[in-house]
Amino acid sequence: MAGVTAAMVKELREKTGAGMMDCKKALTAKEGDLDKAVAYLREKGLAAAAKKAGRTAAEGIVDAYIHMGGRIGVLVEVNCETDFVAKTDEFQELVRDIAMHIAAAAPQYVSRDEVPEDVLEKEKDIFRASALNEGKPEHIVDKIVEGRIEKFFKDICLLEQPFVKDPDKTVQDLLTEKIASIGENISIRRFSRFERGEGLEKRQDDFAAEVMSQIKQ
Repeated sequence: MAGVTAAMVKELREKTGAGMMDCKKALTAKEGDLDKAVAYLREKGLAAAAKKAGRTAAEGIVDAYIHMGGRIGVLVEVNCETDFVAKTDEFQELVRDIAMHIAAAAPQYVSRDEVPEDVLEKEKDIFRASALNEGKPEHIVDKIVEGRIEKFFKDICLLEQPFVKDPDKTVQDLLTEKIASIGENISIRRFSRFERGEGLEKRQDDFAAEVMSQIKQ
């Protein structure tokens, strides 16, 4: 069986718009044959999902998820094309899964396009300085920074994170599968995640009481 390379997966994604893991599975199933892999994805409806992804999705639902007895809360808006689909169990289960994922994985942005340029430049400066401090040769520092920025995107961008219920696929792969299954474009428009006490320092009197209670034990 021919080895499946990252370049082959990339080429198949560009041809079909299917998710990375779906492309890898198709190439593996068809022993690296690109044309057969394209046909395989079309049979499963995954290639067609790319065409649907460009359509307007203005319906959908806003859902809330509360985790760990009120410690973490999430609001998320997921859009589809029709109100009919928005009311289906499959779509609502998808939205709930996405909300649960946000609670667990704490993304900061939906996609890399939303990351502000100043945030990106600051991270690049940090990665560059870190690489130089590690003694990396100047001529490969840019390559190292590029790799670390890709990992940064995967850490903070919802669509690029491994899906918590199935880490072999990304959240984008999950959406692509559901677009193929449901037959409508689906997009995650926005979300907010709240964690109790986030960004707050304990009041000094609370801290003092904590210390005193420990001394008395």
